[in-house]
Amino acid sequence: MNAKDVVDYLQEHPEFFNEHAALLTTLAIPHPDTGKAISLSERQLLALRDKLHLLQEKMGNLIRFGEENDAISEKVHRLSLSLLEASSFENVRGELDTHLVEDFSVPHVALRIWNSIITRPTSEFEPVSEELRFFAADLRHPYCGPATQPEVAQWFGEAASHIRSLALLPLRRDNQVFGLLALGSEELERFYPEMGTLYVARIADLVGASLLKYLG
Repeated sequence: MNAKDVVDYLQEHPEFFNEHAALLTTLAIPHPDTGKAISLSERQLLALRDKLHLLQEKMGNLIRFGEENDAISEKVHRLSLSLLEASSFENVRGELDTHLVEDFSVPHVALRIWNSIITRPTSEFEPVSEELRFFAADLRHPYCGPATQPEVAQWFGEAASHIRSLALLPLRRDNQVFGLLALGSEELERFYPEMGTLYVARIADLVGASLLKYLG
C-alpha cells in the first residue's frame, strides 16, 4: 500500500474516523514550522487558522480595491460635471488640465486633434504624423505602457526626455478616431500594460463627446 492508496481509501470511506475517533487524538504529525510532533486535531486547527488568515487578507484586498474604485469613480464624476458645464473648447481644455493634473495627479497632459472642421492656432491642432494617426486608429482600448512613441513625448515640451510611461486615449467620432489625449509620467510603472483601462476608456469617451460640441 502506498500513500495514494491511503488517500483513496479515506476518501472512499469518510466514516473511517467516526468509527475510529480515538485515532484522532493519538496520531502525531510534524508541526509545519517547528517540526515538533502534534496531534492531527491540532494540525487541523493550524490549517484552519492559515485559511482564515488568507481569507482575511483577501477580504482586506477587496475592501481596499473597492475603496480605490470608489475614489476613482468620484473623480470621474467630478470631471464629468465640469465637462458638462464647459461652454467652449478652451473651457474643456482647461478643465482637463485642472482635473487630470490636480485631481488624478497626472503630471503631464497633452492633446492633439485632427480631421476637425474647426481649428485654432494652438498646440492641440499642430500636425500629427500619418504613422501616429494610423496607430491611434488601430487602438481598440487606451494604450498604457512604456513611452515608445517619441512623437507623443515631444508634446510634453521640456519634460519630453523624462517621460517613461504613457496612457494614450483615442478620441472617437462615430468610431473614427479624431484625436489623442496623452497622459505622461516620469514613473515607469505609472502606466503599464496590465493596468485596468475601464476608467481611462470612460474618460476618453467623456472628453471626446465634450470636444465634438466645439469642433464640428
